[in-house]
Amino acid sequence: MPELPEVQALSEFLDASLTGERVARAEMRSVAALKTFDPPLDALQDTVIKGVSRAGKFIDIRAGSMHLVVHLARAGWLRLRPEATKTRTAMRGPLMMVLLLEDGAVLEATEQGTEKRLAVYLVRSIEDVPGVVRLGPDALSNQLTADRLGEVLAGRTETLKSALADQAVIAGIGNAYSDEILHAARLSPFRKAASLTSDETATLRQAMQDVLNDALDRARAADPAQLRVDKKRRMRVHGRTGERCNVCGDIIREVSFASRSFQYCPTCQTGGKVYADRRMSRLLR
Repeated sequence: MPELPEVQALSEFLDASLTGERVARAEMRSVAALKTFDPPLDALQDTVIKGVSRAGKFIDIRAGSMHLVVHLARAGWLRLRPEATKTRTAMRGPLMMVLLLEDGAVLEATEQGTEKRLAVYLVRSIEDVPGVVRLGPDALSNQLTADRLGEVLAGRTETLKSALADQAVIAGIGNAYSDEILHAARLSPFRKAASLTSDETATLRQAMQDVLNDALDRARAADPAQLRVDKKRRMRVHGRTGERCNVCGDIIREVSFASRSFQYCPTCQTGGKVYADRRMSRLLR
């Protein structure tokens, strides 16, 4: 799933590429992906794109007085091409939305896999998107200090893993970077979110800053079309089950649930304890 670093780098690339461009028309190739009906999609015709920005893991394309908001879900992406795709190859994935520009270029929203969760909203205010309204403080916001993070986590009954990946708690972090952050902070994903000491909270906040800013720097330097692939390469624990931890040399372990899984290092994070997969039913709800 694209998370804060990839979505931020993509939105910056699109902002530089699309600002000032005029929309010729917009087409939905998947009716189910469009979550709004007023204003209608054809209202985008002849509007000028004013900018592109990020809200959590949402991409906000400001066109005229409207906001075209896209949530990429687990397997979606936005690609800017010099001309429209003529074939729907498996490599490119099924087209969900096409935004044609007056100069002939096209912005294509695609989604791989069988779970079709990519969502498109055309609204007059970004606050009209329910998921945006529910967002917690952004993971890289200067206002999310260690003290503020402690307040956010205080009283929460879920695990650290669940809290970090919950957009209503902290915006921008998903399954992959929550693994990376907890490993960097040497904290167990099974710890209760409200159980951290002030020192542990400060360590967690610093790990969030370090992991996300490092990933963002790398994402900004990468080809936008390769951001998701590049993300996988730089993970230290996520997606590396059975490999050696580059900090302590222990074997990286995995807990799986349905179509999701997360990874951790027992020596670095859980005092050597290895957890059974059945605990995942309580971890991710």
